[in-house]
Amino acid sequence: MADFLLAAATFAVATVAVALIRILRGPGDAERMMAAQLLGTGGVGALLLYGAASGEGSAIDVALTLALLAAFAAVAFFMSASRDGDAGAGRE
Repeated sequence: MADFLLAAATFAVATVAVALIRILRGPGDAERMMAAQLLGTGGVGALLLYGAASGEGSAIDVALTLALLAAFAAVAFFMSASRDGDAGAGRE
């Protein structure tokens, strides 16, 4: 079972690598933020799978911290985008 979990973690890391390419090539800020969210989700998934396969509780703690940081980053991005959108509408 541990081999399967490690293989699934490797697949999650591969999707994170694809997200990194998308972040670098993304045409807009929203697409880059969504790729960053995918990066966070893939990283959390890979760490949770690794923690379950190896029995290390510290990997699970790091995964939960990464999930919390990714959520804060998304909220900060959307608040910034909505603030910039409101300010631009008032100038027209």
